[in-house]
Amino acid sequence: MTSRRAQKLAEAIREVVSMAILAELKDPRVRDVTVTYVEASDDMRYAKVHVSVMGSQSRQQLSVRGLQNAAGFLQAKIAERLQLRYTPKLTFVLDQGVKRSIEVARILKEVLPGNQEGEPSAGESASGQQGQAVAPPDDEAPP
Repeated sequence: MTSRRAQKLAEAIREVVSMAILAELKDPRVRDVTVTYVEASDDMRYAKVHVSVMGSQSRQQLSVRGLQNAAGFLQAKIAERLQLRYTPKLTFVLDQGVKRSIEVARILKEVLPGNQEGEPSAGESASGQQGQAVAPPDDEAPP
């Protein structure tokens, strides 16, 4: 269980790293990168930065390698902006959460009946009126 202090540090690192990637990092391999979240160890000496990269699998791996090569630069930015006894050692991990959510949405769209032209949506009758659930009268209790 991470401490509140480690969580606050993780959020501060996420802000610093994401701004440094966006504004200051000149590596051409690192493009279309979003820092999704950061996990800081309880002793605050290590931080795992989860990133999402738009593009193909090879493009994603290339961006992660570029970020690993720029880890020293990004650690220097963290040391410059945050007052810490130790600057955490950064490792970068590709976050597949966005990719998985898009895939789940695609599968659900295929499986569930869609709202196509001429086809009533769930809860609508063929006449286009909303279907209403009717409760039985109070004197007629279901068996």
